[in-house]
Amino acid sequence: MDTEVLEKPLAKKKIEQLRDLILHNDDVNSFDFVIEALVDVCSHNPLQAEQCAHIVHNNGKCGIKKGSFTDLKPMCETLLNKGLSATID
Repeated sequence: MDTEVLEKPLAKKKIEQLRDLILHNDDVNSFDFVIEALVDVCSHNPLQAEQCAHIVHNNGKCGIKKGSFTDLKPMCETLLNKGLSATID
């Protein structure tokens, strides 16, 4: 008795590439404001947010979060609405 095993084709999952949310330096916002925004928007702890703020100040930019474009877009928009300069690379 021969039995044939039929397999369902695997559903193709759309794999999103990991992207970087980048915060860019500006001469407008205070360190405290940037730190507060990173804690509120990106769920950074205060020390992590402070370190990112210093990196942005010294290097001109800093990757503040990794994730899919779908996950990062609302964070980027919120940072922009707060008057910060952010991009997704």
